Amino acid sequence: MTVVTPKFGMGASVLRREDLAFLKGLGRYTDDIQPAGLLHGYVLRSPVAKASFTVGSTEAAKAAPGVHLVLTGADIAHLGKLKSGVMQRQPDGTKAPTRDIPVLCRDRVNYVGDAVAFVVADSRALAQDAAELIEVDYDGEEAASRTATALDEGTPLVWPELGSNRAFSYHIGDKAKTAAAFAGAAHVTRIEFINNRLVCNYMEPRSAIGEWNTQENRFVLTTGSQGVHSMQYILADVFKIKKNQLRVVTPDVGGGFGPKSFVYREHPLVLEAAKRLGRPVKWAGDRTEHFLTDAQGRDNVVTAEMAMDKDGRFLGMKVDLLANIGAYISQYGPFIPYVGVTMSTGVYDIQALDVSVTGLYTNTCPVDAYRGAGRPEAAFLLEKLVDACAHDLSLPVEEIRRRNFVKPEQFPYRTQTGRLYDTGEFERHMNRAIEEAEWQAFPERLAQSTAEGKIRGIGMATYIEACAFPGSEPAFVELNGDGTVTLKIGTQTNGQGHATAYAQFLSEKLHLDIDKIQVRQGDTDELKAGGGTGGSRSIPLGGVSASRAGEDLANKIKRIAADELEASAGDIELSNGVARIVGTDRAIDFSSIAKAAKNPDDLKGFGEFVQDECTYPNGTHICEVEIDPDTGKTEIVRYTIVDDFGVTVNPILLAGQVHGGVVQGIGQALTENTVYDEDGQLLTASFMDYAMPRADDFPFFHFETRNVPSTTNALGIKGAGEAGTIGATPAALNAVTDALYRAYGIKHIDMPATPARIWAAIQEATAK
Repeated sequence: MTVVTPKFGMGASVLRREDLAFLKGLGRYTDDIQPAGLLHGYVLRSPVAKASFTVGSTEAAKAAPGVHLVLTGADIAHLGKLKSGVMQRQPDGTKAPTRDIPVLCRDRVNYVGDAVAFVVADSRALAQDAAELIEVDYDGEEAASRTATALDEGTPLVWPELGSNRAFSYHIGDKAKTAAAFAGAAHVTRIEFINNRLVCNYMEPRSAIGEWNTQENRFVLTTGSQGVHSMQYILADVFKIKKNQLRVVTPDVGGGFGPKSFVYREHPLVLEAAKRLGRPVKWAGDRTEHFLTDAQGRDNVVTAEMAMDKDGRFLGMKVDLLANIGAYISQYGPFIPYVGVTMSTGVYDIQALDVSVTGLYTNTCPVDAYRGAGRPEAAFLLEKLVDACAHDLSLPVEEIRRRNFVKPEQFPYRTQTGRLYDTGEFERHMNRAIEEAEWQAFPERLAQSTAEGKIRGIGMATYIEACAFPGSEPAFVELNGDGTVTLKIGTQTNGQGHATAYAQFLSEKLHLDIDKIQVRQGDTDELKAGGGTGGSRSIPLGGVSASRAGEDLANKIKRIAADELEASAGDIELSNGVARIVGTDRAIDFSSIAKAAKNPDDLKGFGEFVQDECTYPNGTHICEVEIDPDTGKTEIVRYTIVDDFGVTVNPILLAGQVHGGVVQGIGQALTENTVYDEDGQLLTASFMDYAMPRADDFPFFHFETRNVPSTTNALGIKGAGEAGTIGATPAALNAVTDALYRAYGIKHIDMPATPARIWAAIQEATAK
């Protein structure tokens, strides 16, 4: 009988193996790679949001020092566009037409930053200088930049041939059933709000290196990504080639958060240029280009209503959501608001639902998945509405939640959107969070703040999300000749700690030190297919597959060892890199086993877990704030998290994921805001104008779990990569609103609740 290795197995707080290299500056990112003969590319971008244009002469640019190539839209007519394949069906059963992203625009631009030309030179600086010599005549037009007014009469049309700025319409729910619920309601609460647009700002800006392998007659793309196989598939379509004619490689990645999942124009541009020139071509974006061109997140305008009986029990909900998708349909853009509204009812038992979603074109950067991808928007909508319901009925916010939670005995629970929740104990984690946050003693802390001339508020959010979407992520392991083990898997680490977490699954099955387990990702030559990283899928799907692959390899190792030791495989145990006959000192190490194998396949293990339903992490966040009314500055003074993630793989990695997500969620609530003016110019295109959260903005986070294992996942894991953003934003905004309501009767403030916005709201309230 084998012995579990708690030092490295599931549930152990193993420190990240990756960190030492990063701390020593030994990370290897795309921009660190310098192939021989490397040239550098620069994209000439539109300075206006909407215009028809013509490119005059490019001769001066071509003749500029160090220039090797100038490409315009006319030069790459053979390349396809970047397409989205996730448009959902509208109420009439049709799918709306898309407006795909051209690699380079040919005669019209649709947002500031739209790509007009590509220049390749000996350095980026020379390429940029040459780009300024390209003659482009822009015939500017009025732009549509605001979500709330995109459908108004008189608003300029992004795509005039469509006759409207409406990109698509979705509906979920039962209108008649919901209308009946509202007709019989004792009370209806209504709110309107803006879910502000965000720029993700990963630490490593995007970059890409294109190469043409003349011996193999194929492309090689090196770039930071969240999965190489989807990029290979999309780019093969752009170039109209077979997948095996393109290799995609991803080295270390400095953050992804969703937007590094996508194929951007620079990817085909560096490949096309490399083939034409016969030399590697690199494009490395700067922070301003990131602000202008990398897919942005959120940006909804929402009206929501809740019908209740006299006791505050929810009878039905209506939602009207406007979702800004920018100037083009991005890769997953149409799916983001759709998947969000499938979580409309959250942790509550709401039996009637009527949700309408309208996607809108505007002359702005395309909008797509950003950490949580629709689910943070849904949770914010619902938790803000629930607080408003409590205030309208003079009920404590925790009590109205308690009355409406889906109860444990109702599981498995089918929502009105078709989601099937497998497990959950919502009241249990809310009660624990209330206890840890010392909710009942809040009036004492409020009194102290009041005495010091400050106002104070406390807010909560009870959330649930859908993640680890149905599918699989196969895992392949191999015992090497030196006794080490290599795992190959098609997800992609962006800083989450995959090299540690996956090694833990294998360590548990092989009883091998994790330092002897290598995790390889990010090369289409090493794996034929992979689903990549997104939707918190890597550990719930890939981890289970890795565990099964480890078990498969362990059994093969035991069989080889049994033959070598002249014993039964059932009498073999694995420990610290050796196979031993139980109860004896007769053993053979893994290196010798590798040499003894008669068939290479005997040293390979395979595992695949196919999941049929999402997992549903959930939890309660409680945020407490103190605000200086003279300046509007908010200080977060306490933050409590009690989450249900099913089975925990590595507590310290889990805490890191939750902490990072909370910071991003609070960043949206309090500081971050993407602002376009009426002409479509981005006013927040640098850190001088876009306020990122900083470490000193936050207190110590109290984080604990109250886990109920998932019945959907084979190991009970629910996924955790996005949960922090989902719970944090409504908790923080509800806390700020609570402080303003207690002190000044202010019921609403839009995000971000900046000092200027809070101060102005206080001045307006006191003036009245």
